[in-house]
Amino acid sequence: MLISQLLGERYKEKPADAFLDSHVFLLRGGYIRQVASGIFSLLYPAKKISKKIEDIIREEMDRIEGQEVLFPVVLPAELWQESGRYDSVGSELLKFKDRANHDFVLGMTHEEAAVHLARSEAKSYTKYPFMIYQIQTKFRDEPRARGGLIRVREFTMKDAYSFHTSQADLESYYQRALKAYERIYERVGLKNVKVIKSDTGMMGGQTAHEFMCVSEGGEDSIVLCDHCGYSANMEVAVSTPRKNVLKEQQEIDEVLTPDVKDIETLSKFLNVEPMQTIKATVFARKDNNKPVVVFIRGDLEVNENKVTKVTRTEIYPLTDYTETDLNFGFIGPCQLDAAGIDVIFDRSLEGLTNMVCGANKKDYHLKGVSVSRDLEVTEFFDVANVTENDSCSVCGKPLTITKGIEIGNIFQLGDKYTKAMNMTYLDQNGRLQTPVMGCYGIGVGRLLACIIEDNHDEYGPIWPKSVAPWQIHICILNNNVEEIKQTGFDLYENLSKDFDVILDDRNVSAGFQFSDADLIGAPVRIIVSKRNAKNGEVEIVTRDQSTKEKVKVADVERRVRELLS
Repeated sequence: MLISQLLGERYKEKPADAFLDSHVFLLRGGYIRQVASGIFSLLYPAKKISKKIEDIIREEMDRIEGQEVLFPVVLPAELWQESGRYDSVGSELLKFKDRANHDFVLGMTHEEAAVHLARSEAKSYTKYPFMIYQIQTKFRDEPRARGGLIRVREFTMKDAYSFHTSQADLESYYQRALKAYERIYERVGLKNVKVIKSDTGMMGGQTAHEFMCVSEGGEDSIVLCDHCGYSANMEVAVSTPRKNVLKEQQEIDEVLTPDVKDIETLSKFLNVEPMQTIKATVFARKDNNKPVVVFIRGDLEVNENKVTKVTRTEIYPLTDYTETDLNFGFIGPCQLDAAGIDVIFDRSLEGLTNMVCGANKKDYHLKGVSVSRDLEVTEFFDVANVTENDSCSVCGKPLTITKGIEIGNIFQLGDKYTKAMNMTYLDQNGRLQTPVMGCYGIGVGRLLACIIEDNHDEYGPIWPKSVAPWQIHICILNNNVEEIKQTGFDLYENLSKDFDVILDDRNVSAGFQFSDADLIGAPVRIIVSKRNAKNGEVEIVTRDQSTKEKVKVADVERRVRELLS
């Protein structure tokens, strides 16, 4: 490839609307251009990288007996109605009607399509187990598109679906898929990937894991124990919270707290620690709009995802105070009129004494509340976020919390979809059985962006050789000198037989060429200049700055092979 013919401008200025390094360099380097919010065109360099990523994914999926297929991106609503997700999934599922007034959706995930295909082709136990996968364009009407290719609306994804005759067989294959994912991330050059337990979300099932690229620019919080290896997404992480110091029980005392509506102000006003207070967080159920009041220790935060698990329905923060008689800012568990309200107590409150809580009366709080004495609690739940002060529930050592970007997920779906969509097979005894299912996803564009997040300096991407758009970048610094130009083109012709090579054939300054070379990020750079040509040499520099040396022209191919081996 000659840079003079490469479509896509590179520029120095940082885009005003980009804050992640990957987003900045993808725009500055001429890799992507935005078409609409969360929708991008990929230029040639990004397309080359994507193809190399896809090739690695295909090799690893084929290695675990995957069979590549291709599902439609447009799916009839009936399939999603069969699974029950047509109405349960929110507005991120794009629905439309065709000219015949039939309902369709744009596929954001393809469990239904996989079951639709498999149920007509695998009617006997002799076909099991099997896995089918695709690399396909999908659309999710993401309300918060951000970060370039990190959170988008239209995206390319590898999704795989395995089918089994037993849970044990699914679990065995699940481990093989997990190992395949680890190999994929290693091969594309990611250095800091964590496998963590995660929430099954709208996918359903009982077990799920996410693969997280540790990055300060990530949206997800990862809870880690460096001692025993425990790891989980904040949505499902558990811990042992810091204990309260239990004090001798006192009588309940109602105190005037004018306009004191939050824990910080209350703690200062009454001179108590936040952990000696009971906080109320109010949600509402999406199925019937019934209020849900969660009581939790004042120094902790409620985990909305965990509350959803307890209520078994989606919830949302209740901010319309006119819809209920609750005294917002002064809600407490004592003498609370719970008619028409779901009340949940976090396990952090169990056994606590002399707590401060709302009095369910404007401008008043109660002191001296003891949970076991004053409250009739039949069950406590874990609905709190893990904090840095918590201990690992496995080994008791301190937990750490870091940020990460999700780059893949795997699920044990069980029979959630196969049962709902009436997929059956005949077993050895001629009886109809329902197969169990697993699914395994990787976003190609997000993985591309995360490779930059994990491999860059202040000047641009440092592409790993396995996915670099070009492995070798030749800079001709004296393009107007025929001998120098010829040396550069000779190297280009020779090396292009075995490598992806890009040649800067423009008559521009060295600084301009090097700046573009940094943004293109090829692992090996060959600099052809008049000064070095006097000695029959060129300069070879690796993009990561680990190598910088002068090499005889006759030895360039050998040295490049060594560096790229």
